[in-house]
Amino acid sequence: MIELKTPAEVEAMKPAGRFVASVLTALREAADVGVNLLDLDALAHRMIKDAGGESCYIDYHPSFGASPFGKVLCTSVNDAVLHGLPHDYTLRDGDLLSVDFAASIDGWVSDSALSVIVGTPDPEDQRVIDTTERALAAAIEVARPGNKIGDISATIAQVAHGEGYRVNTQFGGHGVGRTMHGDPHVANDGRAGRGLKLQPGLVIAIEPWFMRGTDEIYTDKDGWTLRSADGSRGAHSEHTIAITEGDPIVFTDRAAV
Repeated sequence: MIELKTPAEVEAMKPAGRFVASVLTALREAADVGVNLLDLDALAHRMIKDAGGESCYIDYHPSFGASPFGKVLCTSVNDAVLHGLPHDYTLRDGDLLSVDFAASIDGWVSDSALSVIVGTPDPEDQRVIDTTERALAAAIEVARPGNKIGDISATIAQVAHGEGYRVNTQFGGHGVGRTMHGDPHVANDGRAGRGLKLQPGLVIAIEPWFMRGTDEIYTDKDGWTLRSADGSRGAHSEHTIAITEGDPIVFTDRAAV
C-alpha cells in the first residue's frame, strides 16, 4: 500500500536522511587500500549505536536472501554489484566498492548508496560510476507532481543506454517510510507517462545500478551477494527523496551534511 506523508512527517524524516548521509560520507573517507570490509561495517555499526538508531539490515530476511543479513552495510566489490555481504576481504588498489546503507532514526528510515574507486582508478570504472550518478540526478529532477513513475524509470534507462549500458530490472527503487522497502516499486527502465502519478508526500528511494558488460546477475554462494554474470564491474547510486509541491527534497544529500 502506498502511503503519502504529511508535511509534518516529511519534516520528521529529515534526521534519518542526514544520518544516513553522514555515515556514507564517513565510509567514503574510510575506504582505502588495506581496509577490511568488516572494519567498514563495524564503523557504521558504531555510528548507528552512537546515534541511537536502528539498522534496517541486520534482521532483514526477504524471500531472495538465504538467511537474515546479519550486517549493517552492503559492501559490493568489483563484480559484486548489489547486496554484498561484508566479509573478511581487504580492499586492494583499483577495487570498485559500492556501499548501500539504510537506518532508522526515531522510527523513520532513509536509504542511500554510493560507489567509489579505491586507489588507482580505471577510467571505465569511473565512467560507470559517473553514469549511475547522472541517472540518479536526472531521475530526481523529473520526480515532480503530475509526472509518473514511468518518467523516473525511463529517464534512468535513457542515461544508461546513452552510455551503452544495459539495464537489469530485477531490483530497483522503492517506497520508504517506517520500513525500508514499501510500495511503489521504482524500476530502472520503463515507459514515460506510465504508472503511478507522482503526488506530494510520496517518499521513494531511487537507485540506478549498472554493470559494464551485461544486465544478467547471479547469486553468490553466500546467499546474498549478487554478481554480474560475465564478471564485469558494476556501480550503484541511491538517494531517498520526497516529492513536494516544488523541488524534490533529497533527504540523503551528502553535500548537506
